[in-house]
Amino acid sequence: MKRLVCPLLVSVLVSIDMSAAEKAGKPVVAIYDLDGVVTESGQRGASMFDNPLDAAPPLTMLDVSRSMEKAAADPAVKAVVMATDEAELDLSQTQEIRNQLMAIRAAGKDVWMYSEHLNNRTALIGSAANHFALMPEADCEFHGIQSESMYFKNLLEKIGVRAEVIHIGDFKSFGETFNRTGPSDEAKRQQDQLIDSVFDQLVAQVGEGRKLAPEKVRSLIDDGTLNAKQMVEAGIADHLLYRTGFVKKLRETYGKDAVFDRSYELPDPDGPEIKGIFDLFKLMFKDGNAAHARKDFVAVVAMDGDISDKSVEPVRAQILKLAKEEKAKALVLRVNSPGGSALASEVLWEATNEWKSTGRPLVVSMGGVAASGGYYISSSANRIFAEAGTITGSIGVVGMKFVVSDAMDKLGITTHITQRGKSAGTMSMLHGFTDQEAKDVRKSMLDVYDTFKKRVTEGRGKALKGDLEPLAGGRVYSGKQALDIGLVDEIGGLHEAVAYAASAAKLSNPEVRLLPEPKSGLEGLFSKPEKKSDDDIIHGSAAPNVAAKLRAAMIRTGITEVVPAAARSAISRLAARVETFRDTRVFLLGPDFDLR
Repeated sequence: MKRLVCPLLVSVLVSIDMSAAEKAGKPVVAIYDLDGVVTESGQRGASMFDNPLDAAPPLTMLDVSRSMEKAAADPAVKAVVMATDEAELDLSQTQEIRNQLMAIRAAGKDVWMYSEHLNNRTALIGSAANHFALMPEADCEFHGIQSESMYFKNLLEKIGVRAEVIHIGDFKSFGETFNRTGPSDEAKRQQDQLIDSVFDQLVAQVGEGRKLAPEKVRSLIDDGTLNAKQMVEAGIADHLLYRTGFVKKLRETYGKDAVFDRSYELPDPDGPEIKGIFDLFKLMFKDGNAAHARKDFVAVVAMDGDISDKSVEPVRAQILKLAKEEKAKALVLRVNSPGGSALASEVLWEATNEWKSTGRPLVVSMGGVAASGGYYISSSANRIFAEAGTITGSIGVVGMKFVVSDAMDKLGITTHITQRGKSAGTMSMLHGFTDQEAKDVRKSMLDVYDTFKKRVTEGRGKALKGDLEPLAGGRVYSGKQALDIGLVDEIGGLHEAVAYAASAAKLSNPEVRLLPEPKSGLEGLFSKPEKKSDDDIIHGSAAPNVAAKLRAAMIRTGITEVVPAAARSAISRLAARVETFRDTRVFLLGPDFDLR
């Protein structure tokens, strides 16, 4: 099957595939009709809701970033068109797209935006357009930011389960969702500060793009009754148009010879054509490692999702492989992770340290979240880039286990324990921590916390604004706040991080490669297992993928067809979190913030 492209504009903007020669002399309008998740890694395993038989490679943030960069510089491109109603973009991706659209505007080109759903995302991206059109009856939910946190203490008690949580850091709030009915004072305070920062960014960026005072934008947000016509009158958008009218206006503006290109400098949105068994054979015997670099390049490797033994293994292997690749002159590590296993974080940190020992630049580009373990693996970089809305920090440690003894009693199950060694039962789920066990676990957590702070102090050096301890303790920051205290170096996205890496490596116009190479579900099904490096005499192992099992079960039941996007995301996070919990009991995990 082929990846379905959002029908928003494709149904009326039919692209005709033309060679570069045929396009010569004709104005090009690049169409970005984004649909679904824009991934960081390009690996289909990142989500359990992907169709495993999809022939098209997933669209990556690097694909979008490079395409927009080329559109800004290409004299043939007269305009770009954005449609993101069906896209699942986090705040940092939204901000990065907006910034690149601003660069396209600065290059003297038009930016058009069409939306049937005005919300925070479409308002932010639309603020960069000089032609922002809303459907006359568009839903208007540009109402501000809401963060939702669920607390499961009462639910767990009803089934006889208790969460035992030990925090290192007063602001390390991960775990509170399991052992509290609401946030602690520290968690509430930092959540308020984070939401204030993100909300201020939303107001400022929309106001800047639409040339509206911040007070005006706030008043529009607070008035929850405004319709599309009133939003246009207020200056949030420019036009009220149906899709057919929007397309007609585009054709009138750029002429009948204009090429409306919905795959401008992007991978084929339909993937390889599968007509029969011989096309499948081509995929089956395709060598994914055949394309060796012929020129110096900047490598981009993504750590996307929770950090566990399983998730870090391919990332670690790729980094160590690149360390031996002479033509890999710089590495950009794209981190989009709330953290996870403390041990797995150290394993991946060690791989980045091996890369740094080669003397080549290591640059980190933070995605929507790079907190706790996500910050741990970022801390040694020569340069850290984050978007203003990135969630980062959370330098602290959590120890946790679930106690199921009451549930066992309710089920009529009795147990007998035989133990040798006074600490042998510390992590047993049949009883809570004794005072001595809690003391022992806390001691081991303090050792991890000291190592965490050491990694940050050594990695960041003089960039830190003051002592680390007042900045740590589990405190969470937006990218803008993190810049002020020295946890990151620059506000910018993947585009800026790659440019910096190329400059640091003294490369001009380098090739940029996302590795491992993105694969469609079908390619992944037929691809050969990754060959283990001879340098690794022993290899890390991981338990079976819980997310994959859940995904298979949901495909069988058909639930993936009806579950809303937010619920799919939450279920995916839960499945990944189960993997992390199974690996370890000491976590570097940031708090779960569901920003809407």
